[in-house]
Amino acid sequence: MTSAVPTPAVHKTVAELRRGLGAWRKSGERIALVPTMGALHAGHISLVELARAKAGRVVVSIFVNPAQFAPNEDFARYPRVFEQDLALLAAAGADAVFHPAPGEIYPEGFATTVSLAGPATAGLEDRFRPTHFQGVATIVAKLLIQALPDIAVFGEKDFQQLAVIRRMAADLDLPAQILGAPTLREADGLALSSRNAYLSERERKFAPHLNQAMQWAAGRIRAGEPLEAALRDARAAISGAGFNLDYLEVRDAGTLAPPAVGQIQGLRLLAAARLGTTRLIDNIAVDAAPAKG
Repeated sequence: MTSAVPTPAVHKTVAELRRGLGAWRKSGERIALVPTMGALHAGHISLVELARAKAGRVVVSIFVNPAQFAPNEDFARYPRVFEQDLALLAAAGADAVFHPAPGEIYPEGFATTVSLAGPATAGLEDRFRPTHFQGVATIVAKLLIQALPDIAVFGEKDFQQLAVIRRMAADLDLPAQILGAPTLREADGLALSSRNAYLSERERKFAPHLNQAMQWAAGRIRAGEPLEAALRDARAAISGAGFNLDYLEVRDAGTLAPPAVGQIQGLRLLAAARLGTTRLIDNIAVDAAPAKG
């Protein structure tokens, strides 16, 4: 008879989290943190699996962070399915879950945030969500201080976010190693996202066109065609497929600055576009072969 999968310990407060992780730390165990907002899918589970491969203990935070949503964004309707998430994390072998209430993270009188420049002001997501990265950096800094993990794992799908977090951790001397995990995709190339659930059946059929246009542009750039010509044609293809394009840009993968004259290596193609009411983001390495689903 198969034994039941153990349920991860659930910590609701910072004090509980520190007690639980402190016992592991005292025994010399390596700890990995996977920050999430819940509504978990296979992409999140791939982060947990990478964390398990790198550390003896894995803690996953589930917190829908109000500070990274603008007033016109989807904070209220962002999916919250904690029991379902907990079952997925149990099956994935997570050891603990940090699931605080908003007041535990932002108590009355909270007045401190992280000020950002560098990758956070690259003219990509920050052009359309000007307060987003301040909210992300503040919650991630708090989580890294609260949990003091050896490793923290983030998905490459939010590539600008990953660059912001790496810069912040280095600048503030936060000791966790920041690892990026490859984007997980559907068989048709669509990057996995909790927001894909918002797509209608018709929109879901058109959604892969975003990645397809990006792969087309990347292939042309790899072949030596001028960047602006490849970007211009891909932008037209994305708009022609029914998207409202926010941006499609090629940047240095390390700094997110525009590429130097003649630069052909270390480039990243990043895009954001709306399909109906759903905003999709994606990115790919220009000098890599197309990802398979």
